[in-house]
Amino acid sequence: MIRDQVIGALLMVLAVAVIIVYGWIVFFTEWSLLLLQITGFIAVLGVFGILAWIGYTLLTTPSPKPIEEIEKELEKELKDLESRSAEEKTGETTS
Repeated sequence: MIRDQVIGALLMVLAVAVIIVYGWIVFFTEWSLLLLQITGFIAVLGVFGILAWIGYTLLTTPSPKPIEEIEKELEKELKDLESRSAEEKTGETTS
């Protein structure tokens, strides 16, 4: 548990440091426009990268079977099970 708390504290300190440095660069240096452009690009890249991944997944995933086909398969399996059960009962009574 102590290790988790140390990691948590380090993450918190790192996050606060990044917020302070980011704010300082945006408001007090000549690099603010470049930083905002990079930040915007990363945000757009992330959002549209996820959209591209979703599109790729939809494109490459095979379509599911129609429900009617699945129902027919289930009915066939049920009939097969019933016939096996009837055969086993007939076999048991004649033994």
